[in-house]
Amino acid sequence: MPFTFERSEIPGVIVTVTKQIEDSRGFFQEVYKNSDFKKAGINGHFGQFNISVSRKNVLRGLHYQLNPNAQGKLINVIDGEIFDVAVDIRKDSPCYGKWTGLILSDKNKKMLYVPEGFLHGFCVLSDTAKIIYFCTSEYSKKFERGIIWNDPSIGINWPVKKPILSEKDEQLPLLENAENNFIFKP
Repeated sequence: MPFTFERSEIPGVIVTVTKQIEDSRGFFQEVYKNSDFKKAGINGHFGQFNISVSRKNVLRGLHYQLNPNAQGKLINVIDGEIFDVAVDIRKDSPCYGKWTGLILSDKNKKMLYVPEGFLHGFCVLSDTAKIIYFCTSEYSKKFERGIIWNDPSIGINWPVKKPILSEKDEQLPLLENAENNFIFKP
């Protein structure tokens, strides 16, 4: 079952589209195939899988983990719809501080690969959304970091104006004040 890979405006962030085979019993869908992803330039093996369920207007993010436990993430919505965002925070990157975002849903079959060195966040547009995401390394509280969702230096155009946030996400710093050990390597 072939995948389609679309490059985003920020190098390294890749939109993946898969197909479903449907019949009267339901459907089957490949979500990840190492050989196809490797050909598309996604070389990370996934070491942790997570499921997130959130209600409308919940915003999670913007999150990242520092090196040596940085995480690349493959985001897949299995029910509902989200606006998913990646922000480049690799120092010396020509795209530093720039963001890209798109709608991911169970209907459009799109997934987003967010590489290491990027912030990740999403907000829920449907009544609820179930997301599964694959991470290239395991979660580490010691290396966990984040940036406030509405940092004006990034300027994300979120479709939710008054999001529901966790206490932790409400207290995240601005990008200019955050710990960051990512360096762009051309």
